Amino acid sequence: MPRQHISIPRGPFELAADLYLPKGFDAAQPHAAVVLSTPGSSVKEQIGANYAARLADGGLVALVFDPAHQGQSGGEPRDLEDPYRRGEDISYAIDALTLVPGVDPDRIGVLGICAGGGYAVHTARTDHRIKAVGTVVGGNIGASFRGFTPNGPAAALDELAKARTQEILNGQVNRDNWLPDTLEEAAAIGLTDIDSTQAITYYRTPRGHSEHSTNRRLSRSDSLILGYDAFAHVEELLTQPLTVILAGRKGNTGSYEAGMQLWEKAPNPVDLYVVEGAGHYEMYDVPDYVDRAIARLVPFYHEYLPA
Repeated sequence: MPRQHISIPRGPFELAADLYLPKGFDAAQPHAAVVLSTPGSSVKEQIGANYAARLADGGLVALVFDPAHQGQSGGEPRDLEDPYRRGEDISYAIDALTLVPGVDPDRIGVLGICAGGGYAVHTARTDHRIKAVGTVVGGNIGASFRGFTPNGPAAALDELAKARTQEILNGQVNRDNWLPDTLEEAAAIGLTDIDSTQAITYYRTPRGHSEHSTNRRLSRSDSLILGYDAFAHVEELLTQPLTVILAGRKGNTGSYEAGMQLWEKAPNPVDLYVVEGAGHYEMYDVPDYVDRAIARLVPFYHEYLPA
């Protein structure tokens, strides 16, 4: 399965990306392709690579990239998580795929994982070059963040406004951890639930760690996230065929509930599949669970990105 490192032009800077090609890829023949949208804080070598490689094994061209401001991609300030720019990244990736010899620009789909699922849906609503949409444990990051504010999102926005004013006055930006860096740190603040511990053992141990993933989020990102709704206007605008893959064990990520909400709102749902026994973070790299998801995704893309 050949992999090519490419750079995607994005205005004044570039996105770092990996292009996965099917075995026997012939640039003289048109192929279907899938752009992958990865979880918040994740870089292309992590979850996206696990799925992109398997999609390529299934005969699809797959492109996974580092979001702007993160990983090996350009963009300042660093560690910004801007949901709207994450969506724009997908469209820039489609621009780049359109120019790849052997990729049929009329046969491009998207696959979003975790928060990337919401970003993929949000982008597909208005970028109808995307012909098929898949999500794996896809979430609505805005709804999740609003649910985690003890005094409500409006009060959280008030505090973020004060903090940004202080940043400007002090000349120093603030960053927050996406996750505690160790299980010990998590236990010290009372995070002992299975989802939190599985997230840490994926991202912050050799199992899934990447040197390019900082585990830091620019604090001013949170104002953008709190006002974001990944599923706004889905009923009117998401005309593409949709497949939704969920982890069977519900947890505190909200991805099961978000996936069901998306399924019910979408005007053209095709396939809903629950991976029984799997937790949210186990869908990132546990071979059996990933393979089960891929077994639904590959036929879906071949059917709805037809030659």
